[in-house]
Parts: sequence; structure tokens; C-alpha cells
Amino acid sequence: MNTGSDESVEVAAATHGVTVNEGEGRDERGLGSRAPEFVRARRALHLSWQVGVFVVGLAVVVAGVIMLPLPGPGWVVIFGGMAIWATEFVWAQLVLRWTKRKVTEAAQRALDPRVRRRNIILTSVGLVIVAALAGFYLWKFGLQMPWKIKDQ
Repeated sequence: MNTGSDESVEVAAATHGVTVNEGEGRDERGLGSRAPEFVRARRALHLSWQVGVFVVGLAVVVAGVIMLPLPGPGWVVIFGGMAIWATEFVWAQLVLRWTKRKVTEAAQRALDPRVRRRNIILTSVGLVIVAALAGFYLWKFGLQMPWKIKDQ
């Protein structure tokens, strides 16, 4: 399926003469609204539904952005907001599919033995540098905390 298209899976499959099984996984469902049928049948109700989904998704994404510099799972909350948007908007569905694909590719690359070895070596070198800096600080200033240093 071409994820760059706004066509749903059913339309794309029908044009290519392929039958689509409704019981397929979530990622294989068509693009578009996941609103209940009675909501989609009434234009005003569907528009208000979309506005509500957008506002709730926006609130969640803004909360995630606020959590980036503050304590909290910022990126998880941002992707949660994107998932809320993806229940109604094609652009959010495409962004989530792209993100899932990139995360899967990164996970596969991380499982490569050469990459794992490189990451372990870089982590070890980083820990040695941090330990050396901490040792230098303790040698130079002792265990006295910075806020207890008297004005000289």
C-alpha cells in the first residue's frame, strides 16, 4: 500500500482487484476517520467530532511538549496525542506510520552486532570520561557541595 496516498485500503485494493479482509491488523486498516457510523452520517456532528478530537489531541501534545524540559514522559505523551489525532485525521495516521517504520528500522539497526559493540564501547568511554572528571573534581575541591562554598 502506498502510504503517501489519501486513498483508503479498500479503494486501493478495489482498483487493483484485491479483496480486503476486515479482520486485518490496525496498521493495515484504511486511512480516514474512525468515528462511529452515526457520527459520520451527519456532517455537522462529524465536524464537531473532528473539532473535539483535534482539541483533545492538541491538549495532550501540548502537555507532552511541556514535559520535555520538565519531569515526565514527554515523547510518549506527544505520540499519544498523535495517536488521538490519528483516529480522525489522515495526516496524523501517515505521520504515525512513518514514525513506526523509522522506530522499527532503528530497532533492527540496534540489534546489529557491530552497532551494539560500537555502542558498548562508546558508553564505556563516556563512563570513563565522566569518572575521570568526577575524580578530578573530588581531588581538587573535596566532597564539599557547591552551595556550601563560602565567599572568598
